[in-house]
Amino acid sequence: MTVDPKTLPREDREALLRWRLALGPEAEKSGACPSLGALADMAGTVGLGADALAELDGALSFVYGDPRGGRGGSQPRIPQWLAALRDFFQEDVVALVQKDAIERRDLTQLLFEPETLPFLEKNVELVTTLVSARNLIPDQAKDIARQIVREVVEELRKKLESTVRMAVFGALRRDMTSPLPIARNIDWKRTIRHNLKGWDAANQRLVPERFYFWPNQQKRHEWDVTLVVDQSGSMAESVVYSSVMAAIFASLNVLRTRLVLFDTEVVDMTPVLADPVEVLFSAQLGGGTDIHRAVAYAMEHHVDRPEKTLFLLVTDLFEGGDAGQLVARLRQLVESHAKVLCLLALSDSGTPSYDQGLAQQLTALGIPCFGCTPRKLVEVVERVMRHQDLSSLVESTREKHHG
Repeated sequence: MTVDPKTLPREDREALLRWRLALGPEAEKSGACPSLGALADMAGTVGLGADALAELDGALSFVYGDPRGGRGGSQPRIPQWLAALRDFFQEDVVALVQKDAIERRDLTQLLFEPETLPFLEKNVELVTTLVSARNLIPDQAKDIARQIVREVVEELRKKLESTVRMAVFGALRRDMTSPLPIARNIDWKRTIRHNLKGWDAANQRLVPERFYFWPNQQKRHEWDVTLVVDQSGSMAESVVYSSVMAAIFASLNVLRTRLVLFDTEVVDMTPVLADPVEVLFSAQLGGGTDIHRAVAYAMEHHVDRPEKTLFLLVTDLFEGGDAGQLVARLRQLVESHAKVLCLLALSDSGTPSYDQGLAQQLTALGIPCFGCTPRKLVEVVERVMRHQDLSSLVESTREKHHG
């Protein structure tokens, strides 16, 4: 028997409305939950007018309702549905519901319609969807899809580029002295530290034997940065961020940057890494994994001065190839004095899922294995180039992801 909401206290009617919206139209069939119309007088408690309740209910039940019947089984026009979501929710919630719709209702092909694409919430998740299913995009929508990917990528790059430049150039300046003995270029800290033996106690002054100077210009290719990135489906977000970071690194003349994508095959993206959109539309984002094969390729083609190489292996370590050979190769790389890091994820999405056994083996070799946000990677790169210990930074990253 359905409860008459008019007999209930206001607080209970408000709670019933929220439960009814959360559970969807199917809740009314049980007979224990009042109809949405019977609770319309409480619409103001959720920030809506009574006439908007049904619209909100339809927008949510389309995604979360029972697809076998009722309103949950109907299919609204996607642009109107997305517009309604924006009326009801903030940007982060819209993005979440959109992602759920793609996964739960298999809307990928519908989302590629030209009239739908401009309405989509532009974020990394949408980029991975567009790229991974790009073969489904109709010809008339391909230009729009590529433009959306470029907008998201350029926004990510804009947020990260200045931070990367400051970190890298700041780190390298401290490792170099200037060939130009100009007063404004004096590195006072280094000059004092190296001339303490010239302290004249009687006259309370320092008599330096040598002055040290900051450089006026950076040398080209001070470091090699090699990114070897797993493009299996579980690493899709990491591929997006890796492509952006590789493009930023490549824009710095003090770094020589290489980018390799892999699944069971290896694709060297170095010739096009300056354009992350081109990289992404060349990625497969799915399939198996042969990490050993990719590492072997990168070592052969892109590690020629290991002591000045930062080797970033971006993978969840679920190896489909020869794990023993992979460990042996990485041991060889470490023994050559390359700086090797394994990023189990390069994303903002939290704790990565990864092969813990293989991660422990790599850690035993001295290879830090951790999930990392793009901004945290900037700190990691800076510390490596300053020859500083990474353990505290890696530990704080692990605590954040597992806390």
